[in-house]
Amino acid sequence: MKKGIHPEYKEVTITCACGNTIKTRSTSGKDMKVDICSACHPFFTGKQKYLDTTGRIEKFNRKYGIKKDK
Repeated sequence: MKKGIHPEYKEVTITCACGNTIKTRSTSGKDMKVDICSACHPFFTGKQKYLDTTGRIEKFNRKYGIKKDK
């Protein structure tokens, strides 16, 4: 391999919103923050989790949902 053409490979910490931290290496050299990781992702945990931060579920239910009798 040629010398001097490859970027530096530095150790970084990835922090998830759930509090999980992962130490890995990256060429960016900056610590990262992610919303979801393998410790809290539904595919890996087998648990379904709804994150409705913009109110889309309520908007859908108001528009297309079953109307409640008063």
